[in-house]
Amino acid sequence: MTAPTGLTAEPRLQYGRAALALSFFLQGAVFALLVTRIPAIQDRYGISDALLPAFLAAVPVLAGVGSMATERLVKRVRPGLVLRCVQPVVCLALVGVGVGTGLAQVAVALGVFGLAVGALDASMNMLGVSLQRAYGRSIMLGFHAAYSLGGIVGASLAWAGAHWGLPLALLYGPTAAIAVPVALIAGHWYVDQQRGPTAAGATTSSPSMRLLLPLCLVMAFAYIGDSTVSNWSAKYLQDVLGSSEQLATVPYNVYMVTTLLGRAVGDLGVRRFGPVAVVRAGAVVAAAGFAVVAAAPGAWPGMAGFTLLGVGLCVIVPQTFAAAGRQAYEAHGSAGGPEASDAAVARLNIFNYVGFLVGSPLVGVVGDAWSYRGAMLVPMVLVLVTLVYAPSFGGERARYGGGHERPRTADVGRGSNGL
Repeated sequence: MTAPTGLTAEPRLQYGRAALALSFFLQGAVFALLVTRIPAIQDRYGISDALLPAFLAAVPVLAGVGSMATERLVKRVRPGLVLRCVQPVVCLALVGVGVGTGLAQVAVALGVFGLAVGALDASMNMLGVSLQRAYGRSIMLGFHAAYSLGGIVGASLAWAGAHWGLPLALLYGPTAAIAVPVALIAGHWYVDQQRGPTAAGATTSSPSMRLLLPLCLVMAFAYIGDSTVSNWSAKYLQDVLGSSEQLATVPYNVYMVTTLLGRAVGDLGVRRFGPVAVVRAGAVVAAAGFAVVAAAPGAWPGMAGFTLLGVGLCVIVPQTFAAAGRQAYEAHGSAGGPEASDAAVARLNIFNYVGFLVGSPLVGVVGDAWSYRGAMLVPMVLVLVTLVYAPSFGGERARYGGGHERPRTADVGRGSNGL
């Protein structure tokens, strides 16, 4: 199956947008299937509590390596081809985690998973940024909404597997059997950005880290907040706010749902009010959520705080990718802009994993040394720092207000199957 030829710019972008949204959905589901079954993986391979943090930390570290490698790789091949190749690898690595028989095998599988996820996250967001540029209006939040929906589906499948006592191989195998062919078919429809004749130059199209640093910090702070919710919400509700064990599982599910809903409508907000205003509003709402969690007298007010966190944090990460790509593109012009945009997204993506690595230990250290209520104020302050860097999300051509611009044919490259 190949992408149809002779299509005008607008239908090609529509097909590419749908295919990329499907890729985001699949990645959300696969990643959720891995992280929500960590206890089962630990039991299967006899990984000790002392060794488990090393296994868990290796995945984001290797993902950062994969993201850096992708920055170099896309100077030679288009991001769509990278994504088309690595997404099946991520799915198969998940199967490897489920079917191994020893520590060495699961270590290799997790290592492959981490490297491939870094390349996948980078290339996926590169395509999202270039498609948004071609559309001329905000669509990036919609892709991340698809990721959130996939995460909900993956977590639900993991719950069903745990409820029915399914072996990991029986849970992961059929998932990959469906996801791999779907990913390969979707890959035929990816639309890469058309590059100028000088885009192959590696030196002139490298984005400045000084330009990217504010956005890198915002990305890290956002993921510190996200990892705080994913790793500490259940423990906080049960140990600090005195909820039941069953009720303690609810906040993260609510957080995922509100993240999905916020991203589903977030593009409309960006088109109406602009990215700077939306990011500022998200930072304020997220900080208010942390404040409510820290001061909550009981479980239900605490859950209200985690709900606010989902609404606030959900808009920041997609807009950070969009701003980095846009700034790099504008700084290097139409000839070197696409390559500079891809490099900026790859570098920014590394701080996704930095925030993920830092967030959970940071809250734990502050909680043990002071209190867990006080620990919730740390990500609150970091999220508020986003307000200082909010102007970095603007730009001379960051005009998404109308939302009715036609796709720009100059930005529409060939599908990745044409490489």
